[in-house]
This record gives sequence, structure tokens and C-alpha cells, in this order.
Amino acid sequence: MKYRVLQYLFTLVTSLVIGNSFAVDLTQKDLVLIFGEEFAAKQTSINKIIKAPPELAAEVLAALQDENLFSNGQIVVIKTKDGYIDAITQASVTVDESALESPNLNNILRSDIETSASQFKLLSKDALVREQSLNALIADTTGLNVAIVKSAKEKETNPELITKFNELIAILDYASSSQEEKIKAIQTMSKSSSAKVQEFLKSLLKKNDSGEFVEPNKTLRVAIELALNDYQSRKSRSEIVSNIFTGLSLGSVLLLAAMGLAITYGLIGVINMAHGEFLMIGAYATFIVQSVFRNHFPGGLEYYLVFAAPFSFLIAALLGLVLEYLVLRHLYGRPLETLLATFGVSLLMMQFVRFLFGAQNVEVANPSWMSGSFMPLQSILPGLLIPYNRLIIFFFSLFVVFITWIVLNKTRMGLFVRAVTQNRTMASCVGVRTRQVDSYAFAFGAGIAGLGGCALSQIGNVGPDLGQTYIIDSFMVVVLGGVGQLAGTILGAFGLGILSKFSEPFIGAVLTKIGVLVMIILFIQKRPQGMFALKGRSAEQ
Repeated sequence: MKYRVLQYLFTLVTSLVIGNSFAVDLTQKDLVLIFGEEFAAKQTSINKIIKAPPELAAEVLAALQDENLFSNGQIVVIKTKDGYIDAITQASVTVDESALESPNLNNILRSDIETSASQFKLLSKDALVREQSLNALIADTTGLNVAIVKSAKEKETNPELITKFNELIAILDYASSSQEEKIKAIQTMSKSSSAKVQEFLKSLLKKNDSGEFVEPNKTLRVAIELALNDYQSRKSRSEIVSNIFTGLSLGSVLLLAAMGLAITYGLIGVINMAHGEFLMIGAYATFIVQSVFRNHFPGGLEYYLVFAAPFSFLIAALLGLVLEYLVLRHLYGRPLETLLATFGVSLLMMQFVRFLFGAQNVEVANPSWMSGSFMPLQSILPGLLIPYNRLIIFFFSLFVVFITWIVLNKTRMGLFVRAVTQNRTMASCVGVRTRQVDSYAFAFGAGIAGLGGCALSQIGNVGPDLGQTYIIDSFMVVVLGGVGQLAGTILGAFGLGILSKFSEPFIGAVLTKIGVLVMIILFIQKRPQGMFALKGRSAEQ
């Protein structure tokens, strides 16, 4: 208790002595004191360091924290990766390492150094260090000196960090005795998107042990409540936007998984239970390309996805062509047999992958340009976090939709696919090789699933059971949107994604899936053809 009182007195005296300037010169004699045995002398030395010019104080305090400050009794040096430098002049020096000793600090002194060092990190040349320091100081302003904060703010050029500086200064200014200053501080904090700032405001509305409000002034309490209500309103908007984006992200995955299924089922009427395994094949193809780049072209690892996407498409399309030729073409017109056959094929494909790669998940890493996230419009939507990988996958799915539309509507192959889908007999009569069209269309649909697996490898685990997670949802998307309808598949995928993400916070993931399934069953009772009616052979039958 005695030492804690001394620490508080030390912090108070430091704040009063520093004032608004840092004019005290720091000498080697001042630094040597910290290597002595007297507690008071060490505190005097730390006090002198804090009062030194900010850049110098920051260097010395950082060295103390990192245990890189040494002395031989005459000179104090800082250890760097290149040797030793004079702690005052920063010039390189040659010293006898065997004669160097480190300071002996107790917990009270370490706490003082930690508090002071975190303040001086505001002057760091690294923006990330400054941001981390600001976040830490906003969370705990104990012993913080306003002069250091304001001095650092004057040198700050980053607009986002200037906003954080204003928030920190507003918290410090709230200790002012002036009601007008407190109102200004509340107004500044009301615009903040920081949860720590909001916690500070909430703490002022609490009651102490005597049953009285921490903030006794009713006018100020009303202003605080208005500020908190404004923050909660912005946070609610942020949650809505976050759910929409997460739903679109899930929808983009479902779209890639279901698009090929919609094409093949609409064309040849095959219930392909192995479609999910083509997702898995695409994901493992991505893993193979990543391994090749990692082992043979490490310098180009950042761009392996550029090669992995077409490779995933080709491998999945080739396997789809083989499956159609060996199994499915012998079962056309018999949906139940195709369901059972493709289910067996899916089990064989999963077991084959386990044999080649093992039963454990494999690691597929994001390139740096897909890693991390950003926080847009924090003043309007606090807490909104947009991961780069999901954003890129969303636009990738739209790109695949565009390519699919081009293939189906602007190419000779697409013309044949549409002709066979609408009327197989008439297309055959005018010379269209329907069996060949079936093969190419099935391979194309499998290739799209391979692209979906490539995308999934960037946001989830890659394992033999990957496809089983999405096959049922893919069928639901196809049924809801309308069998064979590209537009219906798009609306169904994004609709189910958004609906799921809005429902899960309230009823959970399991009940959400049950609810979605019940909704689809009720919907197809009223509209069996889905949102978009199918035209062609399947519709006529």
C-alpha cells in the first residue's frame, strides 16, 4: 500500500512538473542513477527520462522495457542488432560487455516505465504502433499526461489517428471542472465508434457504493444518454449491413456450388449427389497448385490463385466428363438410379481423396492481398468489419456468373445447350448431337463447381468431407430458384444466404436450416416450378 501511494504521488508530481513542454536535458549522470540501489534515486532518474525531449525519452523507455539498457558505471548504452549506441547521443560506441550490467527494477518502477512508455509510443514513426498505443490508452488513462498526448497529436498526419487522439483528449478533458468543457468532450465522444469510449460514458452513468451517480450533474447525464443512444443506433445499422454482407458472402458460395447443378439438372435431368465432391476436387486442386508454387516457385506464391482457378476448373471438368461417359449416359431417364449411382460415386471420390491426401484437413493459405479486413465508414457504421477474402470471393462469383451467361447466350455451345434443354427431340432432328452436348454441359457444370471449391479453400477448411456441407443447400437453391434457370439460381442463392444470416442470431444455425427447409417446402407447394418457370423438355414432362 505504501509503495502504491508513492507511485500515485510520483505520477502526480510528474504531471505537474512536465506541464506543456519537454525542456529538461538528459545526461549520462541522470541515467546512471537508475542502475543504483536507492529507490528514490531510480525514481528521480525515471522522472528525468520522462521530462527529456520526447524522441529521446521514447528511445530510452523502450530500451528499458525491452531490457536493452546497460551501464558500466560511467556510461549508459542501448543494445541494438548492430552493437551498442550511446543512450543520449545515439552514436555507436565500443564497450566491454563483461563490465555491463542491467538495472534492477521492482514492480512499481516497471509499472511507471510501462505507463510512461505507452504514452511516448504515440510519437513512434510507425503508424501501427501509434494506433495500438492509442487504443491501449483509451482503454486505461491511469497516469496519462495530457501534455504528451497533445504534443503527439500536433505531429500526427493520419486522419483516422487524429480522430482517436481527439477521443482520448476528450476523455482526459472530462476531468475538467468546467461544465462547458465536459459538454464539448461528450459531443466529441458521441461521434466515436470505439467501444472503449462508450464504456467510459456508461461508467459515468453508474452509481457508486453510496447509491449516488458517478456523474452527479443531471444535465451531463442526459447528454451522455443521448450520446450512447446515438452510438447504439449507428451500431444497429452496422449490424444490419454486416448481416447483409455476410449473407451475400454465403450466397456467393452457394451460387458457385449450385450453378453447375442447375445447368446439368435442367439439361439432362440427373440428380447428381456427387456434385459436392466436385467442390472438394476444386479445393484440393488449389492445394496442389499452392504446393507446387511453394516448393518450386516461392517468389510467385502470392499469385498462385491466378493459376489455381483455371486448374481447378479443368480438373473438375475432366472428372465430370469421365463420370458422364462411364456412368451417367447409361442412366438417362431414370432419376432414382442416377441418384443412387452418383451417391456411390461421391463415396468413392471421398475415399480416393483420403487415400491420396489423408483424412486430415490440408492447409490452403490466403495470399497477402486476400488476408485481413478493413473497417469502412466507422463514423456511420461502427464495428463493421469486411474481410478481404469474402469480398473478393463475392466479386469472383459474379464474374463466374457473367462468364456462364456469356457461354450460354453468346456461344455456339450455349445455343446447343439451350436448344436441347427446350426440346431435345427437335434439336436432334436438326442435327444437334445431343449426347455430345450432354457431355460438354455436364463437364462445364462440374468445372463451375471446381471454381467454387477454389473459392471455398480461401474461407474454410479443405478436407474430404467439404462437399457434403454444401450439397443439400445447393439442391435447395436450385429447387427454390427454378430448375435450369440461371437467374433463379442467383436469386435463390443470395436470398437463402441473407435469410440464414439474419435468422441465425435469433434461433441458431440448426433451427435456421430447418426453418429454411420448411419455407422452401411450403413455397414449392404453391409454385412447384420455383421462382422462374422452366421451359423445355422437363417442363413438358
